[in-house]
Order: sequence, then structure tokens, then C-alpha cells
Amino acid sequence: MQYGAQAYGKVAKQTSSPRELEASLLLKAAARLQAVRDAWGADRSQVDEALHYNRKLWSFFLVSVTQPDNPLPDLVRQNMANLGMFVMNQTLSLMAEPQREKLVPLISINREIAAGLLGRA
Repeated sequence: MQYGAQAYGKVAKQTSSPRELEASLLLKAAARLQAVRDAWGADRSQVDEALHYNRKLWSFFLVSVTQPDNPLPDLVRQNMANLGMFVMNQTLSLMAEPQREKLVPLISINREIAAGLLGRA
């Protein structure tokens, strides 16, 4: 867990707002997943590392949106929680039965959420 906190802290120093930080982390996770997809079959440890990074990131999001004091509207919180659960289930599915195309939804979700956070959606 310390690695995730260190990565979060490092990126926090490079960005100016929490939204930009979250978007940056999502784009980093998407890039790692895309690299694994592009080089599919080259190294299983790369798959595991990218999935682990993405899962940790979404774990933070899930914890955040389920906190009673989270300021987001209830519908947004529920939608993020649903997406987070999908990401977790998709990750477990990939770990049990690796398939290149199962990475596509994870990459797309990360990119779309990041675009929304950056006001590009």
C-alpha cells in the first residue's frame, strides 16, 4: 500500500488540483494497460503489475465514493461505485483467464473518466 501512496504523492506534486491528480493517475493506469495489450503475451508479470496498479487506484476511488462525507452527488457516487465494482470484477476475470480484449473496457473507462475530470468529455 505504501507504493500506491508514494505514487499518489509524487503525482500530486506535479499537478495543481485533485481532479487533475485523479485524471493523471487514471491516464497512467490506462497507458500501462494499453502497453500490456499492445505487447500481449510478452511478459505475464507486466499484465499482473498493470492490473495491480489499476486495482489499487480503483480501490482508492471506491473507498472515497463510499464515505458518508463525500461531497459528490449521490447519483455520481453510485455510478462511480458501480464502475469500480465492474473494474474489480473485470480484473478478477483477467487474472483468472487472461484475454487481451478484456483489457479494452478497463482502458476505456480510465480514459473516459480522466477526460471528464479534465473537462474534455
